[in-house]
Amino acid sequence: MSTTNDHARTFRDLHVRGRPLILFNAWDAGSAKAIAESGAKAIATGSWSMAAAQGFEDGERIGLAFVLEQARAIVRSVALPVSVDFEAGYADGAAGVADSIAALAATGVIGCNLEDGVPGQKRLRDVGEQVERLRAARGAAKDFFLNARTDVFLQTPAAEHAARVDEAIARLVAYAEAGADGIFVPGLADEALIRKVVDASPLPVNIMAGATVPPASTLATLGVARVSHGPRPWLAAMAFLRGAATEAFNA
Repeated sequence: MSTTNDHARTFRDLHVRGRPLILFNAWDAGSAKAIAESGAKAIATGSWSMAAAQGFEDGERIGLAFVLEQARAIVRSVALPVSVDFEAGYADGAAGVADSIAALAATGVIGCNLEDGVPGQKRLRDVGEQVERLRAARGAAKDFFLNARTDVFLQTPAAEHAARVDEAIARLVAYAEAGADGIFVPGLADEALIRKVVDASPLPVNIMAGATVPPASTLATLGVARVSHGPRPWLAAMAFLRGAATEAFNA
């Protein structure tokens, strides 16, 4: 328990505005161990990658029991704080979210992402509903880093992001008041909009790396506190595997 508490404090302290924590997302114990050996300060999973590694699509299709099993395996494999991309909490209601979060915390994981998108549907939960889910999660795990994610930008074309940034900020402020510890806005890539979100956020802001997203050095100047790589490590690993296999079969 003391190790878990130490990891929780360490992970929280790694979120510094202007000096972002870099998370190169893992999908199982083997990838987590490789990332840890490369100099990572913490391990975070990617739900898309974890599902794809088992032949499933994203959207809570792999089930809670499997996620918990993988969480335990990753915690055993590395001596670093571990955060899990927990999608929407693997539950329909707030009480179920509390149970799921409690079970996740019991694995030794010290934090998670909790999103406001509805799995399998291209829509967001009502703000009030998501606030209740976050409050339930907070009540279930006190010393746990809740990274509240909004899918406003993932579900909107980039050309429309400026028109929806105020809506996203309103959500993030509400999520902070509900007990979140960090704010995650995947899909946002425009420097001016990132700056606007960072300036308005009462909590550390997490950006997801991507082809159109500024590099980590630029994100640091914008005040970002955390940069996640999402499915990119998995995609790169699979691209290498396909290339190596093609070369072997055609040698």
